[in-house]
Amino acid sequence: MNTMKKFISTPSPHIKSDDSIPNAMRDVFIALIPVTLVSIYFFQTYAVLTLAVCLATAALTEILFRKLMNKKPTLYDWSALVTGLFVALLFQATTPWYKAALATFIAVGIAKELAGGLGWNRFNPALFGRVALIILAPAYAYVNQWFQPLHINLGTLDTITQATPLAMMRAGMAMPPTAELFFAFPAGALSEVSPFALLLGAGYLFYRGHIGWRIPVSILATVIVLTLLTGQNPILHLVTGGLMIGAFFMATDWVTSPFTDKGKIIFGIGIGFLVVVFRVGLLIPEGVAFAILIMNAFVPMIERMTARSQFGKIKVKEVPMADKQAG
Repeated sequence: MNTMKKFISTPSPHIKSDDSIPNAMRDVFIALIPVTLVSIYFFQTYAVLTLAVCLATAALTEILFRKLMNKKPTLYDWSALVTGLFVALLFQATTPWYKAALATFIAVGIAKELAGGLGWNRFNPALFGRVALIILAPAYAYVNQWFQPLHINLGTLDTITQATPLAMMRAGMAMPPTAELFFAFPAGALSEVSPFALLLGAGYLFYRGHIGWRIPVSILATVIVLTLLTGQNPILHLVTGGLMIGAFFMATDWVTSPFTDKGKIIFGIGIGFLVVVFRVGLLIPEGVAFAILIMNAFVPMIERMTARSQFGKIKVKEVPMADKQAG
């Protein structure tokens, strides 16, 4: 009887599961369906348009860039579609479709494909595309007049005219009930409408073995401790803004997060610390996105710091020069 074990060597991302990368990416897509449905319920055709534009742009961008690089398109691995869905969920429902399309183009084309493709990108592609639009805002404001004729007016919705919960909290306004913010509240980005729906999706990813507890728990625990120390309401910080999607879906990205257990905890604490600095100290609305991207840059250093010693490796003791000469 042949008792030899079969070892498979594959490039990153190394997913700790028996599933293939396409299956894992499809599971992420499935996990985002609950919050997507809630956003469609509240924002109706606005949400549908943003989602459709980002998904279509993601697919077309991957095909274009891979053709230019003489590579076969790999839409079957679901990575482009997952990135497109993430980008859509990071925008508000009233975001002009061409702005969402540009962010998706940057995310898939530059942050993913030009970085080497799936498994080689240093930064989370969706967050990279979203933050790129924030940084390029002055230039975008200048050229926005060129695209204004392409704007699509889908009518008015009462749910899209109110301030976001995070903006309300910073302004000291009366906040909606915490339970409403947690289960379903129609304001902010599409991903911010229901932390509960995001937790349902995260639970599915935990069940499937695609994510672990160390990164999200480290992020949330750090935010709770630091907001308490700064006199803030930690519960409101947990259920507002992009903290939930950042902690459970973005920061746990297999490619852009550390592999070591200690590294994951350090990574999560760093993100949580920066989130509080941005939200409380600097009043930056997209603090979660900036925090994760900054910590993405430190992942190689964190992995070197927390790497296990090689098995059988013995540290050589340095011999003083006087002893060498005496010998």
